[in-house]
Amino acid sequence: MMGVIIQGRRVSGGIAKGRALVSHKRISFLGAVDPRTGIIVDRSHDLYGQTVSNRVLVFPGGKGSTVGSYVIYQLKIHAKNPLAMVITNRVDTIVAAGAIIAEIPAVESIGLDTERIRNDEEVLVNGTEGYIELR
Repeated sequence: MMGVIIQGRRVSGGIAKGRALVSHKRISFLGAVDPRTGIIVDRSHDLYGQTVSNRVLVFPGGKGSTVGSYVIYQLKIHAKNPLAMVITNRVDTIVAAGAIIAEIPAVESIGLDTERIRNDEEVLVNGTEGYIELR
């Protein structure tokens, strides 16, 4: 059974599906995410205390230091990375570089706000063709 398909743009190739973890705030991977656990440690973030590990991370984009790209890669090294990333705005270079070096499927600018995707909703991300499917 097909779900709702939303076209975006490829950031990082690959296909993954899983449960959505939705944030309404940008994420500074350096300092906000523990690369060994995948847990959001920034107390001011709307995902504080939750893990990005094994989820489809849906968020407006990254912010902060370029070292954030390396933190995304460290998440992968420690097997605590998101399965995929959906960036609801234009992707920034920090998140794009991190997704590419960590080989995490990612799609950007999907033309919707984070309200369209619900937490725990199953999402398929096709980073190779640049679309997501809500199931």
